[in-house]
Amino acid sequence: MSVYDKLPPFLSLALYLSWLSFPVFPIFDPNGSLESRVNALKAGSFSLATGSLVWVEDPDAAWLDGEIVDAHGEEIKVLCTSGKTVVVKASNVYAKDAEAPPCGVDDMTKLAYLHEPGVLQNLKSRYDINEIYTYTGSILIAVNPFRRLPHLYDSHMMAQYKGTAFGELSPHPFAVADAAYRQMINEGISQSILVSGESGAGKTESTKLLMRYLAYMGGRAVAEGRTVEQQVLESNPVLEAFGNAKTVRNNNSSRFGKFVEIQFDHNGKISGAAIRTYLLERSRVCQVSDPERNYHCFYMLCSAPPERVRILGVFLKSPRPVSVSVLCPILLSVYVLLRHIEAQSLEDFGVIIYLKSLFSGKTKLYKDRERFKLGNPRSFHYLNQSNCYELDGIDDSKEYIATRRAMDIVGISSEEQDGIFRVVAAILHLGNIEFVKGKETDSSMPKDEKSWFHLRTAAELFMCDPKALEDSLCKRVIVTRDETITKWLDPESAAVSRDALAKVVYSRLFDWLVDKINSSIGQDPNSKYLIGVLDIYGFESFKTNSFEQFCINLTNEKLQQHFNQHVFKMEQEEYTKEEINWSYIEFIDNQDILDLIEKKPGGIIALLDEACMFPRSTYETFSQKLYQTFKNHKRFNKPKLSRSDFTICHYAGDVTYQTELFLDKNKDYVIAEHQTLLSVSKCSFVSGLFPLSSEESSKQSKFSSIGSRFKQQLQALLETLSTTEPHYIRCVKPNNLLKPAIFENNNVLQQLRCGGVMEAIRISCAGYPTRKPFYEFVDRFGLLAPEVLDGSTDEVAACKRLLEKVKLQGYQIGKTKVFLRAGQMAELDARRTEILGRSASIIQRKIRSYVARKSFFLTRLSAIRIQSVCRGELARQVYESKRREASCLTIQTVFRMHLDRKAYKELCSSAVSLQAGMRGMEARDELRFRRQTRAAIIVQSHCRKYLARLHYMELKKAAITTQCAWRGKVARRELRQLKMAARETGALQAAKNKLEKQVEELTWRLQLEKRMRADIEEAKTQENTKLQSALQDMQRQFKETKEMLKKEREAAKKAAEQIPVIQEVPVIDHVLMNKINAENEKLKALVSSLEKKIGETEKKYEETSKLSEERLKQALQAESKIIQLKTSMQRLEEKISDMESENQVLRQESLINSPVKRMSEHPPTPVTKKLENGHVNEENVANEPQSVTPAKKFGTESDSKFRRSIIDRQHESVDALINCVMKDVGFSQGKPVAAFTIYKCLLHWKSFEAERTSVFDRLIQMIGSAIESMEDDYIIYFFGASGATPHRKPPPPTSFLGRMTMGFRSSPSSANLAAPPFDIVRQVDAKYPALLFKQQLTAYVEKIYGIIRDNLKKDLASLLSLCIQVPPVLVQKIYTQTFSYINIQLFNSLLLRRECCTFSNGEYVKSGLAELELWCCQAKEEYAGSAWDELKHIRQAVGFLVIHQKYRISYDEITNDLCPILSVQQLYRICTLYWDDNYNTRSVSPDVISSMRVLMTEDSNSALSSSFLLDDNSSIPFSVDDLSTSLQEKEFSDVKAAEELLENPAFHFLDE
Repeated sequence: MSVYDKLPPFLSLALYLSWLSFPVFPIFDPNGSLESRVNALKAGSFSLATGSLVWVEDPDAAWLDGEIVDAHGEEIKVLCTSGKTVVVKASNVYAKDAEAPPCGVDDMTKLAYLHEPGVLQNLKSRYDINEIYTYTGSILIAVNPFRRLPHLYDSHMMAQYKGTAFGELSPHPFAVADAAYRQMINEGISQSILVSGESGAGKTESTKLLMRYLAYMGGRAVAEGRTVEQQVLESNPVLEAFGNAKTVRNNNSSRFGKFVEIQFDHNGKISGAAIRTYLLERSRVCQVSDPERNYHCFYMLCSAPPERVRILGVFLKSPRPVSVSVLCPILLSVYVLLRHIEAQSLEDFGVIIYLKSLFSGKTKLYKDRERFKLGNPRSFHYLNQSNCYELDGIDDSKEYIATRRAMDIVGISSEEQDGIFRVVAAILHLGNIEFVKGKETDSSMPKDEKSWFHLRTAAELFMCDPKALEDSLCKRVIVTRDETITKWLDPESAAVSRDALAKVVYSRLFDWLVDKINSSIGQDPNSKYLIGVLDIYGFESFKTNSFEQFCINLTNEKLQQHFNQHVFKMEQEEYTKEEINWSYIEFIDNQDILDLIEKKPGGIIALLDEACMFPRSTYETFSQKLYQTFKNHKRFNKPKLSRSDFTICHYAGDVTYQTELFLDKNKDYVIAEHQTLLSVSKCSFVSGLFPLSSEESSKQSKFSSIGSRFKQQLQALLETLSTTEPHYIRCVKPNNLLKPAIFENNNVLQQLRCGGVMEAIRISCAGYPTRKPFYEFVDRFGLLAPEVLDGSTDEVAACKRLLEKVKLQGYQIGKTKVFLRAGQMAELDARRTEILGRSASIIQRKIRSYVARKSFFLTRLSAIRIQSVCRGELARQVYESKRREASCLTIQTVFRMHLDRKAYKELCSSAVSLQAGMRGMEARDELRFRRQTRAAIIVQSHCRKYLARLHYMELKKAAITTQCAWRGKVARRELRQLKMAARETGALQAAKNKLEKQVEELTWRLQLEKRMRADIEEAKTQENTKLQSALQDMQRQFKETKEMLKKEREAAKKAAEQIPVIQEVPVIDHVLMNKINAENEKLKALVSSLEKKIGETEKKYEETSKLSEERLKQALQAESKIIQLKTSMQRLEEKISDMESENQVLRQESLINSPVKRMSEHPPTPVTKKLENGHVNEENVANEPQSVTPAKKFGTESDSKFRRSIIDRQHESVDALINCVMKDVGFSQGKPVAAFTIYKCLLHWKSFEAERTSVFDRLIQMIGSAIESMEDDYIIYFFGASGATPHRKPPPPTSFLGRMTMGFRSSPSSANLAAPPFDIVRQVDAKYPALLFKQQLTAYVEKIYGIIRDNLKKDLASLLSLCIQVPPVLVQKIYTQTFSYINIQLFNSLLLRRECCTFSNGEYVKSGLAELELWCCQAKEEYAGSAWDELKHIRQAVGFLVIHQKYRISYDEITNDLCPILSVQQLYRICTLYWDDNYNTRSVSPDVISSMRVLMTEDSNSALSSSFLLDDNSSIPFSVDDLSTSLQEKEFSDVKAAEELLENPAFHFLDE
């Protein structure tokens, strides 16, 4: 059974009731015992007469009120209001205040009887009428209504409580906040507001209300920007998302304590704030009980919108989410619109697009679920331990967006937000990593591929090495003095390590959030005052109580002690203010419990820290240590059936704690492997959570524990509270069902009882529990002695005389109140009841006499009335007989009249019929004559209309012919002037040609230099080989000569030793000696010559190396210069093309505007205004003539109003169209609804034929904003990719303007596209705006294609299979250029890298080409196209590499049969680089090599380039004709328009 079933939250509600309503530590009477005062509250102290109202105890309803119906000694019979009759002892009943108001009192200090049922009934009465707040002096009691009461918390309500004295209005948190604020301003003392209660009592909501009111009172003006109070208020959603969770008792339970310090300047304005948090429940990250939930942020992230775009520049005040899928139909509409706009070649018209206008704001894209690879919460281990995934009335998706917005307000950047949710997603993936036994003993490894996937995903999100993450989870490194030992962890230990990493990462993340919010809000060092709001957890006791409950209950014990001291001070001030005699009494203090827990060195926390410091300590040894230390402590008990649990007798009840996880949860350290892994993360946010401190780097950090650190935080909190003036709000949970309108008496009573209410009442009864103001006392008990009043106005004297008259002892008279002992109020009420009873008897006697007299008079009156009725009945009978005779005569008269009347009506009807027939015939003749006359008039009017229309058409045709002739003359004159201006571009063209010649010349020189360098390197290599071989021969000869000389010397020595000495006179052979000396000289000379040759050879080699390096530098410089020249030439070409395009635009504008400029004889042209749908609005038309031809003034004022209404409707139609296509209208019959809608609207509005229009500009701006602002990300989603994240490619060398003007020039026939004969798609005569619109759409298609192609080259494998909903011609071109790119890269690698030009590599590449060939055969022709032919270079090169016996192949066979497409330079390169790493076969014969060299020399003499590498072609390989011809289905009659537009009457033509 939970303690909550018998205990209230910490800082018991009952004691708060006692602060002002009953003195908890008041005076005592030396002449009376405490027990006698307590018993005075019960029935023995007042009269138990029949009819008295009392309270009796009931096991179901806690307390029942009733009336005494019988009393016999100690037993009395009570008839309860519920209908039940009970017999109880007189000592077990409490008096009931009969005059208590039915809706209760707003301040319980006004209660006449201070006992348990009275307090409970007052709270229940107010709760039933939705009065959830009640005062107890200055303490506010808040009962959770479990429903929204918005009328209590609006700005009007805050304005009412502003500046109002405390207690004047109804109880409210705003009143408490206002009192704290006013006291801070007036007295200059910092304040604190303590909000507490059990989980689900409404602490968090009360805290929000307090902060709202303080922000209202101390807030600054809106013009000052983002204020501190806004940031403080918006920090609540952020901290709730990461620190709140659903528990059994509350759907939004705070799993951490919070103390908000709001700082004020000398003007009372908020100048800074700080948030302090305490003891986040880290174990909830890994362990969740059913039906609870994990922290809200996990479910928000899993429910995040898949794709949401907010265009902040357009919707600045209220960002409107727009799905990315809305833009897909807009882009697909490009292909349809291009087919139906007739235009000339793009070479005839210039296109000027101001790209800046396409960007109306920043774009923010939320794709967290896809980026972080998240899904349903049921798929994650940390979330699926409970069956609760959603909360009633809460949308996690909306909460996610709200949290994001709150983060923006408190100053968390988008990069930091991305890092926060990256860490949250990584924790979810960590939880899905499961472990099994590894290959080694006691080792572990991820269980299956799913676990590997989540491990790699977590490493990717942490941006660390997956292998390092695996090692940190499965291994431990033990560092000793001599060596470092790596220890494997078993699967269970690895899972514990995984959970430890998840908990420490989440804890660091939460601490970072708090620090970030504090740093963003900022603290004011010059602040004079502060108001602190404490929202902290209540007393907790569950079936399993661990280290978290231990710390929470320690907090409640400390705050209870602080509360006791504050209450004692308030009682002292109350009696001192009233100037009555009083003295202290002893009260129950919980200091012994605090000493038991936190005393040093023998407290529980100290013993726990000591056990954590010893590596071999376990929870069992820790428990035994507790048992031995505190075996005689009265607050400490050992459960009988447990070896490791212990029980502490808290102020709110006994709680049994389980010590299994005490040691692990108390250790405040990070595993070294986890710290090392995350501190080197590539993500700056993750590495910032795990910084390498100086202590950790020096390996000298001291031991730190959660318990000690929390004790220090708690001590700092109490020191802060002691320096402030406290205010208290106590929250009560009325029921455990969390439903409104349910008040469970036992539940509330348990909270009151276990909070010490009865003890408070028992102590208060020793003093003066009843306090009545003088006027109330006199008004209530003046009837006991009416003579003492005597009309006097002195209430104090009247009270004294009244109390002396009734002979009451032990009371006290204060300055404003009468203080009564316990039971004296009941005694006075009993006397008052007796007097009222005697008065009631007199009143009853008078009433009974009056009732009897009244009954006699009623009886006599009844007899008279009966007689009158009898006489009347006889008279009525006589009258009835006479009336029947008169009725018979009347009936006979009426019947005769009826017969005569019927005959008359028949005659009259016949006459009327004859008259009607005659009149009808006359009317028909008149109608026939009128019809003939009207038909003749209609024929005449049609004839006259035809003649007038014919005359008007002839005049109109003549006017148009005259206008065209005049405009043509003016246009030709302007054209001649433009041609004169175009000749100035000849100089730029000449400079371009000159640069091209210079580039060709330098290119030729570079190729020649490369060939010369290759020949010199080859000659140098051959020469070095010859010199090295000669040097080796000389060294070999020198060694042989030295060995021969050595042998001859040894032989000479041996011969000298063997020859016997016959004579002492030596015999010398001078000839032999001279010969030997000559040979020695020759050998020395030979050795010296060889050494000189070796030195000369080395010098030549060094000189050749230097020369080759210099030539290599020169070649590189020449290449860089060529690149610069090419770049400058491209820029020049771009400038020329831009000038040509500008000339074309000016020419076209002159053709359009020249007639208006030349018409000087007419009045000035009226001001025109472009409408959204392409028409021109001419202002003041009724007052000015037309600008082209002189004509009469048309229209009247009514006509101008009519035209303005049409213009407004056109504006609304275009706005509706733009808004509709921006939404996700999707597809109909496989075709884009947006394209169909846009095209049909343009046809209906005749925008294609309009001379001037702005509808195309709005469409281009809409499409351009969607495409250009997203670049690669959008293109990937357009083609349907969901896994790869593309990277942005650098911009091409030519500008977007140049590409737009130069694009599609190879397709001049695209301007006259034949339209199919359907009723929707038809050919139109397009004007200049439509042609310009087509050119812009064409440029967008070209740009989209370039982006797709470049990204596809970067990420080939992931995008080839994901292209969907693309025209087949684009797919063909993409695959063709992709295969061309593969061919170029593989072939160039083959020519540049010798390790690639091997037999084994050729076989490897050939196998890959075989797979590509198989794919091309299986793919359809409409997708593969000619892609296989693009691989011709690498196919022929690989085929040559894998041929055996290459030395037998002639040059003709190679060039004609094997490799006809390859050039001589390429063949020479392959033959010289080839080597066989498998079979050591030779390359082609030397004759073939020499033939190739001769041909290369001949080619070098020509001006052609000898480069052997292939170049990548980045041009756009398709035209508008290809796009238009690729559209297979051109029927749009079955396409349904958007439903939003169909509901608009202006768009009914879409349904035709």
